[in-house]
Amino acid sequence: MYAITGVTGKVGGAVARTLLAAGRPVRAVLRDANKAKGWADQGCDIALAEMTDAAALTAAFNGAEAVFILPPPIFDPAPGFPEIRTVIAAVTAALAAARPARVVHLSTVGAQATQPNLLSQQGLVEQALLALPLPVSSLRPAWFMENFAWDMASAREEGVLPSFLQPLDRAIPMAATADIAGTAAALLMQSKDGVVELMSAAVSPRSAAATFAKILGRDVTARAVSRETWGTLFKGQGMRDPVPRIQMLDGFNEGWLTFEDPARVVQGSTTLETVLRGLV
Repeated sequence: MYAITGVTGKVGGAVARTLLAAGRPVRAVLRDANKAKGWADQGCDIALAEMTDAAALTAAFNGAEAVFILPPPIFDPAPGFPEIRTVIAAVTAALAAARPARVVHLSTVGAQATQPNLLSQQGLVEQALLALPLPVSSLRPAWFMENFAWDMASAREEGVLPSFLQPLDRAIPMAATADIAGTAAALLMQSKDGVVELMSAAVSPRSAAATFAKILGRDVTARAVSRETWGTLFKGQGMRDPVPRIQMLDGFNEGWLTFEDPARVVQGSTTLETVLRGLV
C-alpha cells in the first residue's frame, strides 16, 4: 500500500495515477471527503486527514509500505514559519508511529540554502524527516515549468511574459510535473534514501517567451518586473508579508537557490514546449 498525501493537487495526483498504472495499491489521503469519490472509483483506499492532525495521519499511514509527503503550500507564512512547524510536528509523529518502510518527501531545489526565504520551509521539513529512524528520500525538483500558467493570459492577450526571474537571458533549471511525479513514484517503489535533485531543462524567460510565441502564433516578449515594485505588487495581491517571497526570487536571480550537487542531478525528459502546450 502506498499512502499519498496532497493527492488532489497536480503532483500528488500524478504520483497516485503513476502508481495505479503500475498496478500498485494506493491510499489517497485527503482533507475533503467531497473529493474522495473520484479516487475511490479508480480503486484507491481512502483516508481523511488534515496535515496538522497527527492521529488521523497515523491512521492514514498505518499499514503503508511507503508514504508520499507533500506539505501544503504556504505562500504567505507568519514570521518563523509557525504554520509549517505545526505540519512537521504532526507528520513526524505519525510517521514515527506508523513506521512505513519508505518515505518520499516532495521538497524543493535550494532547500539546503542557509539564507532565509520562502523555500526555507521545505528545508525545515527535510531536516525533521531525515532525523527520523526511517529511510527518507527528499526529492528536490527545480523551479516548476507549470508556474508559467500564471502568465498564460498576459502572453495570449497582450503578447507579454512578465518575469520576476532576471536577467531575462539567464536560464535556470526547471522541472515538469510529469518528471517530478515519475521520479517520486520510482522512489516510492524502491529502497533509497537521501536527497534526489531533479530538472527537466534549463529555461530563460526569453526562451519561454519564444516558446509561447510558437504555440500561440503571435509575438510574445519577456519583460522584467522591476524589483522595486515587488513589495507593493505582492501586498496588492493580499500578502501580509512579501519579504520571504522576495527573498526567494532574489535567491534564484542571484544564484544561491540552486542544486546542492549539480553533478548528480537526475535529468527528466519533458520539454518546456510540451508543458506549455498542455497549459494552452
